This record gives sequence, structure tokens and C-alpha cells, in this order.
Amino acid sequence: MIHSQTTFRTAGKPLEEAQKVMILVHGRGGSARDILSLSNHIEDKDFAFVAPEAHGSTWYPYSFLRPMTENEPYLSSSLDILASVRAQLQTDFNFKLPQLYWLGFSQGSCLMLEFLARNATIYGGIFGLSGGLIGPAGTPRDYEGSFGQTPVFLGCSDHDSHVPKERVLESEAVFRRMDADVTTKLYPNFPHSINEDELNVVNLLLAGDRPRPAVL
Repeated sequence: MIHSQTTFRTAGKPLEEAQKVMILVHGRGGSARDILSLSNHIEDKDFAFVAPEAHGSTWYPYSFLRPMTENEPYLSSSLDILASVRAQLQTDFNFKLPQLYWLGFSQGSCLMLEFLARNATIYGGIFGLSGGLIGPAGTPRDYEGSFGQTPVFLGCSDHDSHVPKERVLESEAVFRRMDADVTTKLYPNFPHSINEDELNVVNLLLAGDRPRPAVL
């Protein structure tokens, strides 16, 4: 489960031609191919999409709510994969950080949000679906840096089988403190999956429109 590869699958516009790129991070049991299918639901057709793939279809073995040490060394290896993808897009394809957009689902959302909190800067947008920052309750969240009003969307069921709504709201508070422009929506009694409204919010934010107030 140590992730050694830094290659990724692609969709959308060729990386050499695109002016912006969305990094898609799949969940436990998923794949790069699976998460890339979301590119068909993005209305802005000027994007390139890239998706790394976890060894064995999982980024780390246990719940994201367990102590981080229990998910090591796999968690650090997975965070390194996202850092490598970001670096490759910058160095090989000359993307600037505000041209990078991030979308993750489930375990991929948790990994992505944790990576970005540890590497705060101005990105194009951050979309965390059914996920939250990693670690047990009471984990210090003394991340440094600022998102400079980067649009962030956190969407999740209010009774998710894997992600407590309290962790979503805690993640919202952390990203707000770090100067992100956060939209959060909790969907009543919705299953652990991506719904049409979440994709609509993503498309609204990509178009520069702010969606309706959060459902709590």
C-alpha cells in the first residue's frame, strides 16, 4: 500500500492546451477511471482533468477518524502522491497554483482536504464531497498559510455512514479561519454518494456564482 507511482490518468482537454486543470481524488475501493467520469458532469469544457490512483484502491487502511499514526506510513505516502501530482503539473505543464482545482470524494476527499490544509495557498477551487480533515476528535488544526478567498465547497449527508457532520463543520471552520470562501451543504438523510445538487454547486462555483445558503 505504499504509493510509489506519480503518474495519473487524464480526461478533458490535453494538458498542453488547457488553461486550468482539476485534480480528482477517488475514494476507497474506487479508481482513477471511476473519478474521472465526473468530468462528464463539469459544464466548463476548458478543463483538463487528472486523477492519480491509489495502490490497492485505498489511500490508507483505516478510518480517517483513527489516530494518524495508525494509518502510517500509507497516509504520508498518499499525501506525497498529491504533492508530486501538483509539482508535475507546475513543472512539466507550467500551471500556476490558481489554475489548479481540486475535487475529492470520500477517502479521496479526506486526503485532499488534509493535503490542502497543510499546503494552503490560492487555488482555483476546492470541492470536498463526503469528507473532512483527517484525525480523531481533538486533533490540533494549527495549519499555516492562507487560501486567499479560494472558493471551497464541502458537501455531505447529515447522517453519513462514514463521515460525521461534526467533522464536516469542523473542517469548514478551519478553512474559513484560513481565509477560504467556504460553502457547506449537509443533505438530510442522503446516502454516502455524490448527488446532483453537489455537482450543480460545483458548476455554479466554477462559473463564479455563489449557490444558495447551506442546508443544515
